[in-house]
Amino acid sequence: MTSPTSPISAPPAATVVVLSGNPRPGSRTLHAAEVAAHGIATHLGIDDVTTIDLATFATEILAPEHPTADAAKERLADATVAVIATPVYKAAYTGLLKAFLDLYGNDGLAGVVAVPLVVSGSPAHALAGEVHLRPVLVELGAVVPTRSLTVTEAQLADLDGVVGAWLAGAGEPLRRAAGLAVAPDGAPVRVGAGVGSTREVVR
Repeated sequence: MTSPTSPISAPPAATVVVLSGNPRPGSRTLHAAEVAAHGIATHLGIDDVTTIDLATFATEILAPEHPTADAAKERLADATVAVIATPVYKAAYTGLLKAFLDLYGNDGLAGVVAVPLVVSGSPAHALAGEVHLRPVLVELGAVVPTRSLTVTEAQLADLDGVVGAWLAGAGEPLRRAAGLAVAPDGAPVRVGAGVGSTREVVR
């Protein structure tokens, strides 16, 4: 029981984390995910946006010891909202992303609000995020309250417009799933059980 004189801890700060599963460092997939993450953060009133680019430590993920990957795992699991991005590869997601997600145990992403994002060369692959990536994230315990954000190569030149159009329908479900309310001063307020945050960028 808290005594009247005991300090009350502030809830953890809300965070948005980007995870790029493209095997090329600094890829267009990474760029699209960062634009989406900043759009989501602005919409939800979140200041903390960090990036995990799996390509920069890909060779470590399958090694017996993988400290960078372990740190990235914790960072992603502590996110309020995570943008999980991949190019469409053989009509699904990349093996690099699968290898990283396989490092988690059951419910390793429990409580994280996840946004699957796929970059595809053709509109014919628009459902790759829904059919392949969403089930994996749900299996890991993440909450996926919106349809996947699909970006075709032709849309990469207008990412702000694509993300804005997607947020028009997805913004409120994201806010509810993240347990965020808006204070009178416009700042986000966590109304549910919070998760931790981090500010370090893994690239």
